[in-house]
Amino acid sequence: MAPTHVLRCCQRGLSWIPVIFIALVVCWSYYAYVVELCIFTIGYSSIGEQIVYLIFFHVSFVMFVWSYWKTIFTKPANPSKEFCLAKVEKERYEKEERPEAQQEVLWRAAAGLPLYTRTGSGAIRYCDRCQVIKPDRCHHCSACDMCVLKMDHHCPWVNNCVGFSNYKYFILFLAYSLVYCLFIAATVLQYFIKFWTNNLPETHAKFHVLFLFFVAAMFCISILSLFSYHLWLVGRNRSTIEAFRAPVFRTGSDKNGFSLGFRKNVAQVFGDQKKYWPLPLFTSQGDGLIFPTRLVSPDPEQGGPQPPEPSQRPSQSVAGVPASPLSEVEDHLLNSPPHGNHTAAPNALTSVGTDSVTISLESQS
Repeated sequence: MAPTHVLRCCQRGLSWIPVIFIALVVCWSYYAYVVELCIFTIGYSSIGEQIVYLIFFHVSFVMFVWSYWKTIFTKPANPSKEFCLAKVEKERYEKEERPEAQQEVLWRAAAGLPLYTRTGSGAIRYCDRCQVIKPDRCHHCSACDMCVLKMDHHCPWVNNCVGFSNYKYFILFLAYSLVYCLFIAATVLQYFIKFWTNNLPETHAKFHVLFLFFVAAMFCISILSLFSYHLWLVGRNRSTIEAFRAPVFRTGSDKNGFSLGFRKNVAQVFGDQKKYWPLPLFTSQGDGLIFPTRLVSPDPEQGGPQPPEPSQRPSQSVAGVPASPLSEVEDHLLNSPPHGNHTAAPNALTSVGTDSVTISLESQS
């Protein structure tokens, strides 16, 4: 039997096949559009049309390739060292055989961490593979073999895990690939019809023009559905995982628990400065470890339970270990409008206070 590392190398090599396929299709589309269509088919019969086509094509091409590159080669963000168990706690956790005793160790270790979400049974979310306490919205990716902050999904077409560090790039990649395909399909259509009805002479460009239209239209339809779905997720402040499995908070599951209203939800992914929204530059708010949350919110689509009063909210505890109160930074995130990247977020891990905090709930706009 082949060694494990050899199989892993083969798996990593094969995982690049979808990316290579997309790269080859994009390179061929560039040749087919610029050379076969603009140079050989349009030629000198319409210089103005040729120049306009080439300018808009190259703008969409550059933005598409730039965002695709950033999505592929941006490393997924991982939990910081504050979420790792100390050596003594890790040894104690590994020695315990009973799940209840292991949870007691985790509750003590997580007492100073800003955690809202739990497992379905109300336990601390812990990754045995990475040996870290999972921050909110963090999940383990089996393909990347790591825990990814605000994990959305693992995309084989970019051979990377889409999460907090590259979700904006992924949305822009879908947007610019859709623009790229729409522009090609729209501008090639008239020449596609002319070649199809034999109104243009038979040349080697005919195959490229006909096939280019079919490929652009096919990709346009598939990308449009995926892009629309992710726009809906951004507006609701959900990941793909959270859309299928609602996050569980201290007060129960709530699929709208991270939704702060449409504008704040969009700003959390794209940032406050709208001039940077179209560019594949990192402008997302926060650090991926702490997220503003309403904890409990009524479902606008179907009636849900109303938020209990702060004094009635259960105080989660395991084996005498009380749930940690919210830190001042978390309270600030809950009650303030969106800001840029939170530079003080890492300090929140060590600044958890001991006073109770009243959380103001904000209705979804």
